[in-house]
Amino acid sequence: MNWQEQLKAFRDANPDLPEGEDVVEEPVDEEAEMRRRQPRLDVRMERKGRAGKTATLITGWVLDHDQLLAVASRLKQRMGVGGSVADGEILIQGDRRDQAVALLTELGFKARRV
Repeated sequence: MNWQEQLKAFRDANPDLPEGEDVVEEPVDEEAEMRRRQPRLDVRMERKGRAGKTATLITGWVLDHDQLLAVASRLKQRMGVGGSVADGEILIQGDRRDQAVALLTELGFKARRV
């Protein structure tokens, strides 16, 4: 017996059940939806063009600029470092690859160290 036949048999056995017209929609968690749409992120260290100073770059975002700023702000606060958002990438000052991967995973993103 497939699920449709089971449902019909259940409804026939319980005629006083409502038809299901009053469906209550669950509230949408925007942050969870944002993380679900996000593919895997690459976290890498870079020195070129930075006068020998190291920076951690997080690339692969599909978020809009405002969402990216919010994520970058949260990462910078948790790590206690400076950084910026430019060209769809988050830049964190210093070599913070391991810490960035751990925090991104904690926030629900898929990230890997490159």
